Amino acid sequence: MSLNREEILYSQTQSSGSHSSVSFDSRYIRTYKDGELLLELPHLWSRDNCPCDDCRVVATQEKFFILSSVPSDICPSAVKLHDDLLVIDWPDGHQSRFNLNDILSLSEPRHSTTKSWDADFFPDYFSWNDFLEDDSRTCLALESFLTNGVIVIDKAPVEPNSLELLASRLGPIREVLFERIHNVSVDTHVYNVAHTPMALPPHNDFASYSFPPSAQALHMLVNEADGGNSIIVDAWAIASQIREEVPDYFAILCDFMVPFREFDECNETYAVAPIIKCDARGKIESVRFSNQLMQMMDPNQKGVEQFYLAYRDLCTRITDIQNKRSFRLKGGQILLVAAHRVLHARESFVPRGRRHLQDAYFELDNIANKLVLLKANLSL
Repeated sequence: MSLNREEILYSQTQSSGSHSSVSFDSRYIRTYKDGELLLELPHLWSRDNCPCDDCRVVATQEKFFILSSVPSDICPSAVKLHDDLLVIDWPDGHQSRFNLNDILSLSEPRHSTTKSWDADFFPDYFSWNDFLEDDSRTCLALESFLTNGVIVIDKAPVEPNSLELLASRLGPIREVLFERIHNVSVDTHVYNVAHTPMALPPHNDFASYSFPPSAQALHMLVNEADGGNSIIVDAWAIASQIREEVPDYFAILCDFMVPFREFDECNETYAVAPIIKCDARGKIESVRFSNQLMQMMDPNQKGVEQFYLAYRDLCTRITDIQNKRSFRLKGGQILLVAAHRVLHARESFVPRGRRHLQDAYFELDNIANKLVLLKANLSL
């Protein structure tokens, strides 16, 4: 790589042992191992992330330092490498010291990567007592949940409101307008198709919220009805299929704003959002799918016809038997789903016997953070 005059002026090399070295110029600090570039650190990054006690709160690692206190063209006065310890001297006399392994670990995912699945998939089962009392089993359960987006907790109590007890492992219940713990059974007072014996198509709850709950626990208290199997669908896998096979449809589903509404005589929730949401790097973050809550939209707005073609393709894939896993949720079993990813559904049933389910909502961030804390405690 050729250096301009300014870069040559600042360029220095400090060897540490026979295999590692470091250099810096007016823009970067570069570390090498066995002659290969290992890290390239912009100077503003290096100053902003100084881990010393003067720049951070020791107990919480929150930053004291703010970047506006140094010039935008800040450059070290000296850089040294001692084994894996990078020492940076700044013109104002401040010194930053980094462990290279700490920097390299930043590229590692914080949690397990997700795995897509189809109709051949079956979720992992974990017992209620193990989940609540055995930290190592809880870690296995939460890792499975974050990887696959779904687990089943078996042998749970069948007393109403037992979902409250999951807060010790999943974090606090996310309250919504329609009850903290929601009862689902056949009811003549219906504001939702879930309260009938009709089939319930794949969906995630509260698409009508600006930020829908990101995790949902569905607790079957008793299931004596004929039929009514539970269904789960990996919506991220389907969205990935569309991205690969019909990229124009994927782009439409990411951009076109869709209205959703849910209401009863006391409450109303309403949101307008795309069906698929990706992060800045294009990774799918959520699929908002609730055919029953989707509202009528202005047919004259630009792109409506193209949206409906894309939406029909999505509906076809979501309802395809090859993408749906069906199983019977028994009394004392809890289906836990990552609700921005996994859609849930129910087959129709004949209400000859009782069928009573309760559900409650949680947040995926709290669940993921709980896993980090449990693993840290187990390693002590």
